[in-house]
Amino acid sequence: MSMAAAPFFERLAERCRAKDSLLCVGLDPHVSELPEPTPEAAFKFCEELVEATKDVAVAYKPNAAFFEQFGAAGWQQLKRLIEHIRRATDGAALVVLDAKRGDIGSTAQAYAKSAYEVLGADSITVNPYMGKDSMEPFLSDSSRGVWALCKTSNKGSDDIQTCKLGDGTLLYHHVAKVALESTDRGPASVGLVVGATDTEAMKSLRQSLSRGVWFLAPGIGAQGGDLEAAVRAGLDRQTGMGILFPVSRGISKTADRRAAAIELNRRINEARSRVLS
Repeated sequence: MSMAAAPFFERLAERCRAKDSLLCVGLDPHVSELPEPTPEAAFKFCEELVEATKDVAVAYKPNAAFFEQFGAAGWQQLKRLIEHIRRATDGAALVVLDAKRGDIGSTAQAYAKSAYEVLGADSITVNPYMGKDSMEPFLSDSSRGVWALCKTSNKGSDDIQTCKLGDGTLLYHHVAKVALESTDRGPASVGLVVGATDTEAMKSLRQSLSRGVWFLAPGIGAQGGDLEAAVRAGLDRQTGMGILFPVSRGISKTADRRAAAIELNRRINEARSRVLS
């Protein structure tokens, strides 16, 4: 992708408008769900999911770990999967590489090259614990996007993320501030991972942040997040967007994956309409 391409989150917004969708399909090929524990089976599982949902998904979120567990062969299948997503959607669907990288500058540069140049992802999840300089290498190309872990959907997120700083600021609010300051492009290139399982945190972040910040909001499927509450808490009311819902098992484990994706998107849009009305 050329450096002249539009910033990632502008492209995401355009894609959401075109598809009338805020649905991102998670590609998490758990070995327990595969007919055999091979990288080829992992690819096939995800390929079928892409084919079933390409009419409604605005983005796909392959989880790198489920391919890395197979070693070099798994890495090749991950690259093959991203290439398939491009072909299946005529290059329109965006790819969020779920890798949660985070390291010092030179190592982060290598991770960024792997994600963008080798695999061809449009964006990547990162762990901002090491500070702005650990994020900057992922932001050198304005057409790429970063999703910084902020208030995550796992049960243990409160162990650290809700700790208070000396001035009383909750840590996840400080993380959001640091992440968005890691580039002068701000929300054009940086979004936040904010779990749909904690809608109070999501609401407080939405109220405190500037217009245009996108949330990647996992948790509305198997983790039990409340979709209606998440839309109400996280939707950017000025744009009618600003929140992307990644769903994996809530689609992949259904008998009719296409129907499940369409129904889920319908529910998201109905909730969105109620919030904006």
